[in-house]
Amino acid sequence: MVGWPLRRRCGPIGIDVGSTSVKLLQLSADRRTVVEAACWELPSTPDGEPDRSPASVAEAIRRAREGRGFRGREAVLCLGAGELFVQNLRVAQATGKELTRVVCAEAAARLPFAPNEAEIRYLEADNVRQGDSLRREVILLACRRPVVEQWVSLADEAGLVAVALDVEPSALLRCYARQYRRGADQERCAMFVNVGGSNTTVVIARGPGAMFVKYIDVGGRHLDGAVARRLKMDLADAAALRRHHGDRRADQRDPEVSRGILESIRSPLDRLASELSMCVRYYSVTFRGRPLACVVLGGGEASPSLAEWLTGRLDVPCELGAPLRDFENTRSVGRQGQWDVAAGLALRELN
Repeated sequence: MVGWPLRRRCGPIGIDVGSTSVKLLQLSADRRTVVEAACWELPSTPDGEPDRSPASVAEAIRRAREGRGFRGREAVLCLGAGELFVQNLRVAQATGKELTRVVCAEAAARLPFAPNEAEIRYLEADNVRQGDSLRREVILLACRRPVVEQWVSLADEAGLVAVALDVEPSALLRCYARQYRRGADQERCAMFVNVGGSNTTVVIARGPGAMFVKYIDVGGRHLDGAVARRLKMDLADAAALRRHHGDRRADQRDPEVSRGILESIRSPLDRLASELSMCVRYYSVTFRGRPLACVVLGGGEASPSLAEWLTGRLDVPCELGAPLRDFENTRSVGRQGQWDVAAGLALRELN
């Protein structure tokens, strides 16, 4: 593994802008210690939704840094579901520049925006058989060029220098590649599931290499909305009830409240399980002979009860991710799973 240049005392600040908050995390130059971590909630708009305008996000980043031990101004930011077009493609066999040309030509017919304003990247998965021919499976990742420029400007407004703009699936994989780095893990196929505030990110990987990526439109806001409708509560009150109740130990929970919440969120969770099952099915059919070994659950909505429930629905062992497990100086940071994207960004190597 290539280490950080010795002249660096710290790595860049990984900045994960979620649907309701911003999370900042910085590691030491040797990637062994958490230098600082902070989470700041985004303010609400007049209609009660989180304000994700560039000015609001930049202010939240500034507030998260104030009075804390972050060092330097270098930052790695992240493109997520709202900015990315993601799709698995099956293209003709090629390598190097020829593969890039083939992928870009295929992408031009699929992008929901003009190809001449697109920034296109791709991840190579593996060779797959299609009929009698052998094709190359790749994961297309594209966004509009003005979006990239907006994120660079946002970093500048927040008093930072954007040294890299990453994508959420790559950050997740980089984070968990560190956590699962034993020799036996390198050939193991795993599905990493990040259940966030607005959506769920799915990355199926073999060792450090991505095989499949998808965004699912199910997240914490859908669970909160379901509780609010069934229990006839304001959305903010429903969100507070669900979180405060979930943070209590099982023996301290009111059984009636637990039953009401569980019945409320059953529908969106069933939809999540159905979508995840289709991801597993696509992977199993496309990459035959490499069974899925486990599901690793992360994100702000990750919990032991959700991991147990998904194990039963997917018939694949599901475990909670621990993205900060291998680092020193990890203070109490709430749900560990919510730091997986920020940790992956902070682990990004810089030239």
